[in-house]
Amino acid sequence: MTRPDAPHDTTATHHMTYPLHIIEVAIPLYLDRTFHYLVPEHLQPEALSGRRALVPFGRRQLTGYILGSVTDTAIENLKEITGILDRENLWTPGELEFFRWTAAYYQHPLGEVVRTALPAGINIQTRKGSTNGQETLTGGKNARHEKFYLPGTIVDPPRQPGVKALEVLAVIREAGDISGAELRKRFGVCAPQLKRLVELGMITVEEREVYRDPFKNCTVERDEPRRLHTHQKAALDVIADSLDSQRFTPFLLYGVTGSGKTEVYLQAIAHALELGRNALVLVPEIALTPQLTGRFQARFGGGIAILHSALSDGERYDEWRRIRRGLARIVIGARSAIFAPLDRIGIIIVDEEHEASFKQSDGLRYNARDLALVRGRMEQAAVVLGSATPSVTTIHAADEGRLTLLELPERVEGRPMPQVDLVAMKGSKETISKELSACLTGTYAQGHQAIVFLNRRGFATFLVCADCGKPLTCPNCSVTLTYHRQRGQSLCHYCDYAVPAPGTCPSCGGTTLSELGAGTEKLEQELKGLLPAARILRMDSDTTSGKGSHERLLSRMNDGSADILVGTQMIAKGHDFPEVTLVGVVNAETSLGMPDFRAAERTFQLLSQVIGRAGRGENPGRVIVQALDTEHYAIKAAAEHDAAGFYRQELEFRREAGYPPFAHLAAFAVSGLSEQAVSAQADTTARLLMQLKSEMKLRVEILGPAPSPIYRLRNRFRRQILLKGANRSELHRLLKAWRQRTATVSTVRISVDIDPVDMM
Repeated sequence: MTRPDAPHDTTATHHMTYPLHIIEVAIPLYLDRTFHYLVPEHLQPEALSGRRALVPFGRRQLTGYILGSVTDTAIENLKEITGILDRENLWTPGELEFFRWTAAYYQHPLGEVVRTALPAGINIQTRKGSTNGQETLTGGKNARHEKFYLPGTIVDPPRQPGVKALEVLAVIREAGDISGAELRKRFGVCAPQLKRLVELGMITVEEREVYRDPFKNCTVERDEPRRLHTHQKAALDVIADSLDSQRFTPFLLYGVTGSGKTEVYLQAIAHALELGRNALVLVPEIALTPQLTGRFQARFGGGIAILHSALSDGERYDEWRRIRRGLARIVIGARSAIFAPLDRIGIIIVDEEHEASFKQSDGLRYNARDLALVRGRMEQAAVVLGSATPSVTTIHAADEGRLTLLELPERVEGRPMPQVDLVAMKGSKETISKELSACLTGTYAQGHQAIVFLNRRGFATFLVCADCGKPLTCPNCSVTLTYHRQRGQSLCHYCDYAVPAPGTCPSCGGTTLSELGAGTEKLEQELKGLLPAARILRMDSDTTSGKGSHERLLSRMNDGSADILVGTQMIAKGHDFPEVTLVGVVNAETSLGMPDFRAAERTFQLLSQVIGRAGRGENPGRVIVQALDTEHYAIKAAAEHDAAGFYRQELEFRREAGYPPFAHLAAFAVSGLSEQAVSAQADTTARLLMQLKSEMKLRVEILGPAPSPIYRLRNRFRRQILLKGANRSELHRLLKAWRQRTATVSTVRISVDIDPVDMM
């Protein structure tokens, strides 16, 4: 950490007459180091840790993150920072410690970690007239609304304004003050009239900062804490004791579907708030956020902030500022909320802790579930990992005593688990079996609701040419195109490549293309044929792309204005629909075919979760599970509610194969546009890893290189190398040594994923 490598930099360095002030700065680039800069005297009072600085870097001026002052004044040839970009700190010393831990564990540049933690809306926008580059915390994407109002004294104008201006004036007089946006909504373009009224002294305009409120259209009725059953109360008492002692305690709240985990969350958070501490709640998907947020608003009222990808940059930025300024005491969000600038954290909840979506798939490849435990330890907070189907590694950690196990083995009010029937579909060409068809008809006739689950969107899995027998495939990815009849397209779900459908065969020019397999779109059509009068909703990536679409679809199930909900895995977990008495599962073995050692675990979890949507109200539930192989242990265990049996068998398999929790993994992904270059670089990387392993005498197994399961993705060829080690520290030592010895490759991209979740 001497000085930035900037051979073309023309920034002058010189001797100062005032005491040297040197700061350490992280740059948001893929660089494994931080840098030192001098601070000019006039900027020294503002150059504090937690703020951004504008710094010279080569020929560019970049944003840098100030990490702190440096006492070693012997460092020479340093450049000066250009300006300070904030008047308020964006992160605290405790948060910086968390960022440093994250950077070290995931072997990712610290500057990139800080950039990831800050909201996108905080990006610099140059401010005219600034003498030192300074901008306030509310710079960037903050919302500023013009407000128009009457001045204290109205001046007689030399001439009367026009008719439209007088109409605008009348509205302002009636309102007292009103936003420019509201006036434009009522009058259309009215800037000339407003300008004239201001010139005449008849109105005054000012800018006021406002928060964009993601809850502005939400109304909920307040509720009261519910009476807890025996197991809920026992779990809450243990969590409350931990909160009272203000010590880090990690818990696994293992409760069957419908056992009341959310009520335990709510009452534990209420206890933390009473103690003057705050709460962070992580959910795996934004589809779960509306219902959970509604429960929290009904219980706590205001003081809640949400953070997830469905918010606009501006909304997300405003929520981040509310949290930073202490205006929100409860933060609910998807994985990125783990970096929320929330202080005095007393409890962290990770709902559906087993979900793979807590893992970031690119850039900083962190796992929010794991980081929740790290942040909880740093904050001396209680961390509650909740799930009806915990991951195999979490179950193992609880067995070893590294997590305190809290069990909710029964549903609330003693409601029974649903009856599950397995239907073998081998040899059948039907999408909906006779058994499921009869149950759907009966459920609809009784006025109850149903859910039909199929973890594949689109109309057909793919189209096949009747002449040459070849399927339509993506030219950029090693996958077939999925046929979407409503769009009239065959679409790649990885790169969004699309062609008109049905279309012609690109291989032979044939015009007869047959549909194979079924997706949610086709399933929806078949259900409409079965029950023409039923109100059927479809919830998948195609129907939930619009803003607020999740809330609109879920509200129709909640208020009873829909009879059947068809969808992919986004409908399988976390939702509580008391009137759903029937769940149908089509193609239960879909995820078993994945080339991933977690395939059986994910199948068991997904089936258990969707089975748990049935019978959560006063009426008992029934589930029909259709599968080609009804004897697979994951499918049978889910149908029989036999979690213990599944975990026992799965852990034995993992032990024999040497996979987590009995080993630690790191995956190298090598990709590029040239197949030959990718293959050569993958071989070079593997050889270097083998050499380093031998030199350092490390017990690490190196598998590969081998083609990735999806060999070509978005026009890039892909190969992977998997590292397995029983000792985590040895694995990290090998990766660090590799980074120090490897050279930058311009045409081939190499990424390293610590604790990978997706092996595709």
